[in-house]
Amino acid sequence: MSPSSHRRRTASLLLAAAATLLLVPACSSGGGNSPSATSSPASSSAASPSASTGAVRITMKNFAFNPSTLTVKAGEKITVVNEDSAAHTVTATEGKAFDTGSIPGGKSGTFTAPSKAGSYPFACTFHPNMKGTLTVR
Repeated sequence: MSPSSHRRRTASLLLAAAATLLLVPACSSGGGNSPSATSSPASSSAASPSASTGAVRITMKNFAFNPSTLTVKAGEKITVVNEDSAAHTVTATEGKAFDTGSIPGGKSGTFTAPSKAGSYPFACTFHPNMKGTLTVR
């Protein structure tokens, strides 16, 4: 093999390897439905089980609420981030204390905690096995 054909072959192999490395991260990104790309700045903070630590957030992922129990102040705004591909809701199971309505996969929404102190069980109306409890103090 001549030196010039060896260089061409080496260059071809390097280009193929570089192209493979560039494609691997794109394929593993989870489909591009990252909630951080579509959510508001308030929803980019960490999940907070207590209102005393700042922004309050519930994440819906793998058909579960995280956190599933949350304590907040009366009237506090709560951001809900859906990291699943299916739509979900956060709906009070007793009365009409709160309901986010349908939040599509990869999107976020907000709701206001009730003004009355108490314990409020909630669920996803589409997936009743998704349950949680909001405690208002």
